[in-house]
Amino acid sequence: MNFLESFRIAFTSLMSNKLRAALTMLGIIIGVGAVITLLSVGQGVQVTVQEQIQSIGSNLLFVMPGNMTAEQGQGFAAGSSASLTYGDAQAIADPLRVPAVAQVAAVYNQAGPVVFKGRQVNTTINGTTPNYPEVRNSHTAIGRFFTEEEFNGDSRVAVIGSSIADALFQDEYPIDQTIKIRQIPFRVIGVLESKGGSGFGDTDNVVLVPLTTAQKKLLQWRSPSGDYMVSAINVQAVSEARVDEAADEIARVLRERHNIIYSGEDDFTIINQKDVLNIFGQITGILTIFLGAIAAISLLVGGIGIMNIMLVSVTERTREIGLRKAVGAKRRDILWQFLIEAMVLSMVGGAVGILLGATGSQLVGRLSDQLTPVTSAPTVLLATGFSAAVGLFFGIYPANRAAGLNPIDALRYE
Repeated sequence: MNFLESFRIAFTSLMSNKLRAALTMLGIIIGVGAVITLLSVGQGVQVTVQEQIQSIGSNLLFVMPGNMTAEQGQGFAAGSSASLTYGDAQAIADPLRVPAVAQVAAVYNQAGPVVFKGRQVNTTINGTTPNYPEVRNSHTAIGRFFTEEEFNGDSRVAVIGSSIADALFQDEYPIDQTIKIRQIPFRVIGVLESKGGSGFGDTDNVVLVPLTTAQKKLLQWRSPSGDYMVSAINVQAVSEARVDEAADEIARVLRERHNIIYSGEDDFTIINQKDVLNIFGQITGILTIFLGAIAAISLLVGGIGIMNIMLVSVTERTREIGLRKAVGAKRRDILWQFLIEAMVLSMVGGAVGILLGATGSQLVGRLSDQLTPVTSAPTVLLATGFSAAVGLFFGIYPANRAAGLNPIDALRYE
């Protein structure tokens, strides 16, 4: 008997018990749907995180104060948090000393209140340089960023995040309004584009002012040498290919300025944007695999259901098996018949599960504006292949049991 004939007999047998077949497939349907939904959501989270990190700029290096060492496992080394100055940022920006660097934007930040007409918002106040929008890819939606003249003139101007604008001004137009930062008036000249939060701060909940103004009128934190301190230095490399070169040049300049001989004594940390992407990619990748593994448990449950029903089917059709063997059916014919029945149950259930999973992932995506689930071909193939493997694995024992029945005993079975 050929494969098509075995398939026809198996399909006819399943159709004679439609409800039982449908309930048996339900476990596979739910399992495949859950696998596709969770894997799609996991991949969507991975893409969202990568887009948020890349949205802060390209070819970036972040120079942070303190020596972050994995061996300590405690973050920054104690006592070294006040190690970066504005002079360090100017030295890194020198094209003769660091030719692989295109632009540098120093930042000094502290939390503080911002007030407008009795409305107050607690936010992060960032003092920075005029090229911050280009370095961090953070441009204004309305208004403008402060200029070099305003930076050099210690002007009291401010650019605010979109959530700050909504909270303080509500229905009022924010440009040219006066806000107070630590009781000092500042004129609002721009509102940043809305981007949301990332691993490097929430650009919607921030106030940007000229670094010179922040250092002299707001924050006033100096190093022992008298130079103004900064919280971080954002560095944009000339190209992606020269990011590592730029990191080496920055480290050399800072060691020279800080009188550091050995790299283990560094009082600064250089973070590569590419390394951050890789780390987050590994974390979200592990999360996606974990979610898929949890969902795969329901597929195993569905497979056990298939085995159970196939064993019941073998018992119910014992006389049929004996009769077929008596008229010449071979062992492999019986084996194929029941194995195909198990495979049909799992494959049809898998097909319905794919549709359920694709629909479920889109419904989950509608719960968040920032999350777009990604249903990729490998995800669908993985779920389909796994469902087929489940049908094959859990169908072998019942099929082998049916094929091994003695025809005389089977014909005598009541």
